[in-house]
Amino acid sequence: MSLEPHPRVDIPSSLINAIHSFPLEREVEHCGSKFVVSSFDIYATCPRCRDQLKLRSFSAVAEVEEVFDAVFEWMLQPGARELAERRQQAIESDSDE
Repeated sequence: MSLEPHPRVDIPSSLINAIHSFPLEREVEHCGSKFVVSSFDIYATCPRCRDQLKLRSFSAVAEVEEVFDAVFEWMLQPGARELAERRQQAIESDSDE
């Protein structure tokens, strides 16, 4: 059996920490109204004035959301979702011990 090597990437611990502490939702404030959206939303509509707000920068500065987007895109491959679900189950059972 031959194993292909994965590309070597130096991942800063600050990125791993940011992923571990990534919130499920974010609070947005616009025109005196506060509302909650998914942390993955790129746009949101203000419930008060109906303006569409851009929540992510898409600039030269990389955001942690882009890491999640890359993983989500990877999961669109045939079979990838099942692999991810199996890994999640393993992580969950490891944390139960």
